[in-house]
Amino acid sequence: MTIQSGDKTSIQMGMQTSEKPLGRDELARLVARDIKPGSFVNLGIGQPTLVSNYLEPEQNITLHTENGMLGMGPEAKGDEIDEDLINAGKIPVTELPGASYFHHADSFAIMRGGHLDICVLGAFQVSATGDLANWHTGAPDAIPAVGGAMDLATGAKDVFVMMTLLTRDGVSKLVEACTYPLTGIGCVTRVYTDKAVFLLGPDGARVRETFGCTLEELQAMVPVPLTAAPAVEQ
Repeated sequence: MTIQSGDKTSIQMGMQTSEKPLGRDELARLVARDIKPGSFVNLGIGQPTLVSNYLEPEQNITLHTENGMLGMGPEAKGDEIDEDLINAGKIPVTELPGASYFHHADSFAIMRGGHLDICVLGAFQVSATGDLANWHTGAPDAIPAVGGAMDLATGAKDVFVMMTLLTRDGVSKLVEACTYPLTGIGCVTRVYTDKAVFLLGPDGARVRETFGCTLEELQAMVPVPLTAAPAVEQ
């Protein structure tokens, strides 16, 4: 079974809901569906920016971008593009009715002050207990760039991560303990990957659903114990 945006189907958690791994846009649509109506949300650089394209008007989501804007809309295309209107990743965006602009310091006060319900970030590694590493790999040619990630990781009420489950070398990014410098400790509550959705907490990693693999096949890819999450109403 493939779950589409807006479905209210009760699913058995841990079950395979797609015959193949999800692409970036499919994953963004899934994240967008899971954001509660009325939430204030920050979307990080990279994959997370795609989420804005799949939010429905009836969700009444207010998007925040750390360079100083509330009320950001989907990515701008064609004649919509205004080079002065960009998100933190320098991608041209649209503005929704009621959008506002403010100083960079005020934007960080929103992030640090606990005013964001959710932030969606990319990651190099996430531990089974929710530690986040997303700013530096330690590679000699890597450019460390934490940006506002540390403020978002500690300031948002929920931290969702979007990433591919495996590196190009086939190594799991969901790990027992992060080996890269940490951005935040115990902050990640959900991880959305091309192969599964993981719910994280003090008890470790629980699998909500899998894509293109069974729970047993997923366990063979990931070096941490996995359990199926209890069934809930979507």
